[in-house]
Amino acid sequence: QVQLVESGGGSVQAGGSLRLSCAVSGRTVSSYAMGWFRQRPGKEREFVAAISRSALSTSYADSVKGRFTISRDSAKNTVYLQMNSLKPEDTAVYYCAAAERAYAQKLAPNYDYWGQGTQVTVSS
Repeated sequence: QVQLVESGGGSVQAGGSLRLSCAVSGRTVSSYAMGWFRQRPGKEREFVAAISRSALSTSYADSVKGRFTISRDSAKNTVYLQMNSLKPEDTAVYYCAAAERAYAQKLAPNYDYWGQGTQVTVSS
């Protein structure tokens, strides 16, 4: 049974940074393409960033490109989302997801496992 546990959320002022972590248990993180999604208040869940199973390819939503970076540490079986230059509109619950696929995935239905989410609040 694969489990994903997010951590690192919190409250920060606009312009600040946070790093989210997603610890994978049950299988090695290199078995999956991994992704981050978020759900803002009153909105549907949306794609943020993804990394391929090989970790050689990444993909980002236009709204976070240049500010967020997804990475993977296979030794720690963990995926990260480094978030810089945060804006109030980045306020959301952030979810980690794993897909039994090779390529970075942008569509939520393509993911097989999900974490419980971690709250990120950015104040102006």
